[in-house]
This record gives sequence, structure tokens and C-alpha cells, in this order.
Amino acid sequence: MAVTRGEFQSRVGFILAAAGSAVGLGNIWGFPTQAASNGGAAFLITYLILAFVLAYPALMAELLIGRHTHRNMVQALESLPDARPLKLAGKLTGLAGLLTASLILSFYAIVAGWMLGFSASYPLGAAGLMEASEWLVAFTPSRNLFLMLGFMGLTMAVVLGGVENGIERWSRRLMPLLIATLIALAAYVLTLDGALIGLQAYLLPDLGKVLSGDLLLDALGSAFFSLSLGVGTMLIYGSYLSDQENVPRVGAQVALVDVGIAVLAGFLILPAMYVADARGVAIFSESGGLLSEDTLIFSVLPALFETMNTTGVWLATAFFLLMSIAALTSSISMLEVPVAYLIEQFELSRRRATLLAGVGIALFSALVVLNFDALFGLVITISTRYSQPILGIAVCVFAGWIWHRDALLRELNKNDTNAVNGLFWRIWPFYVKYFCPAIIGIIVIQSIL
Repeated sequence: MAVTRGEFQSRVGFILAAAGSAVGLGNIWGFPTQAASNGGAAFLITYLILAFVLAYPALMAELLIGRHTHRNMVQALESLPDARPLKLAGKLTGLAGLLTASLILSFYAIVAGWMLGFSASYPLGAAGLMEASEWLVAFTPSRNLFLMLGFMGLTMAVVLGGVENGIERWSRRLMPLLIATLIALAAYVLTLDGALIGLQAYLLPDLGKVLSGDLLLDALGSAFFSLSLGVGTMLIYGSYLSDQENVPRVGAQVALVDVGIAVLAGFLILPAMYVADARGVAIFSESGGLLSEDTLIFSVLPALFETMNTTGVWLATAFFLLMSIAALTSSISMLEVPVAYLIEQFELSRRRATLLAGVGIALFSALVVLNFDALFGLVITISTRYSQPILGIAVCVFAGWIWHRDALLRELNKNDTNAVNGLFWRIWPFYVKYFCPAIIGIIVIQSIL
């Protein structure tokens, strides 16, 4: 029985869905402080350049393979080569991507659950329901398990709707809401005392750091990982893209939206941190660096909101809803990777595939919750530090070395009959063949050392 595949119904729907997949918690809580700690505008300029000379070519590898094969990651990579050993390598690479996406979602759901808890805690506290409010922000296994299951339920509900009625429909709703909320919060925070100092830390270049190894490597890592590459999310979204769309063009639009949101987040997070500093909240670590990631989100900003009385309640609610939306738009793409494989490999219904993949990941995530100290950091390290970049190299190798150039050109010619004379065809094959694997390899070695 042939499986009917979904397809994005509009270019805007695809761009919002793909950008939503790429825009995650790291774009909002990690990128701004990384920029401020690495020379401000010097880091921003380096990041923007590398996003389009490194991350965009790698993004195009996934989108083009997906659109060419119209298959899930496992079957797509397996179908590219002719030789049996390379077919096996493609299959194993696809399965590794599926497993990595599932591992990332298993810890992502835990963190995203915390965001949901904080977003509900503030209005409950304002309504006088202090016991429920405090339970939602207390770090306990029962609370972590409850919120993780709630977030996984939301993710599964969207994926159950399929490509058109689930992923595309909700991406068209959630992404504009995310962008509008981010702009509104940034606009308000910039009016507060201390905000201009944060803006200076973000936008004024420290030219002494331009050529430092740390800046270049951090910018390379941010550029690659900000586009959610290496685990098949972009490949599977590309497989749902119409043959009538110009892939290089829509890929560039996806990259622009994702990078734009990361840069925009800096106009919220850095000013907010220095507003907190002006109000007596510690924003620097003992080593002198800016606090970031979970400490920033769950300690610094809540302490800031507490100094703002009623206004703080509304700001906190809006901020943590923003973070929850960013998490959800990413998680649905991660779940779609194993769901698409189960549908197409075993001819399961979307309902059965979603329940099987979603419940399986939720059970593993529950195991992580109940063994948090031993497993949480380990799962993050294995999936994001090692597996994801190595898979990114593998996808580039398949696109640059194994996929026949004539087949690639036919793919580009579907909607651009002059592709062979275009700038993309002249540059991209070289980049994805040599430059991208080398640079990603450097990131892997640097992260290990």
C-alpha cells in the first residue's frame, strides 16, 4: 500500500515551519550572551557572515536531498548511492539522525516543560494560588515529569494533524506570535534604566577580539547549530516541499528569518540583563562572564521580574510563553523525523506512528527525569556535542561526494532552467564538498578538546 505524503501548501507556510524548526531556546537564551561575551558587534558580524558561508550551504544539502527524494531521512540517504556498501552507510546515517533527533527531543521536552511551568506560575500567583504557583517552579521529579508529559502532549497533538493541518497550520500561527511578542518585549525593556548599557555591550564592536580563536569558533558553532542541522529536521521538511519551489531561494529566506530572530533576541536579552544589574540582580559569574542559558532564564530574569511588581507578572508570563512557543516550533520538527520514518517504512497510519514515536520518546524522557543528575547532561553531550555535528558532516559528504552531479543539476532545473549558469551552482557544490565538512570537523575537534 502506497503511503500518501503531505506537502506544504504555500511558500510562506514552509518558510515559517522551517524557520520555526531552527528557532529554538538556544537562539534566545544563548546567542545574545555569547555575542556580548565575544566582542559584541564583532561577533555579530562574524556570525552573520559565517551563517551564509557555512550554515546556509549545509542547510541546502538537507533541503535539496529531501526535496529530490521526497522521503524520510533513512530512505533518502539510502537512495542516493548506487553501491550497496554506500546504501548501507546511508541507511545507518539516517537511523543515527533519527535516534539523535529523538534524544534531543527527550531532553528538550524537559526544559520546554519548565518554560510552560514558569509561564503558568506567574498568573496563578497573581490570582492567589500560591501553592500551585510555587509547585510549578520548584525543581522536583513530579513537577518535571508532569510538565514534560504536558509539553510532549502538545507536540504530538500538532504532529497528529499532519503536514498541512498540523505543522504548517500551527507554524503560521505560532511564528508570527513569537516574532510579535519578541518585538513587544524588547521595545518595552529598552525603555528601562540600564537597558542602554546592555545595548552597548551587544552592538559596540570589540575589535580586539575579531581575530581571536574563541570568537571565530563560537561564531562558527552558533551559525551551524542555529539552523538545526544534522538530524534530519530540515531534510524531512524539504521532502514536503513542492517541486515548483526554488530551493536555494526559499532556503535563503529560511536562513534569514532564523538569523534575524536570533539577532532580534539580543535586543531583548542583553538590555534585560543590564536592567537586572541596575536593580541589584547579579548578572556576572565568579569568573567575570555574563550568566547565560539556564541560569539566565531561571534565575536572573525571574529575579528581575520580581522587582517589577504587577508589570513583572505580565512581562514574565509573556516571556515564558515566548520561550514555550520557540520550543514547540522546534519540537514538532524533531518528532516528525521518526514519525515520517515509521509511516513510510512500516506503512503505519500517522496516528499510530505519532503515538508510537511520541510515547517512546516520552518514556525515555521520563527515565532522564527520574535519573536527572546521571542522564540529563550525558544525553545533551552525546546528542548535540558529538552526534549532531558528525551527522552534519555525513550529510555534506552525501550531498557533495555521493549524490551524482547530473541528478543534482536536474533537481535544480525543476524550477530554474538556467541553474547551470547561476551563482549557486558555481559555488555551492565546492562549499558542501570541501569547506563545510572541514569547518564542521574543526568545531567537533574544538568541542572535544
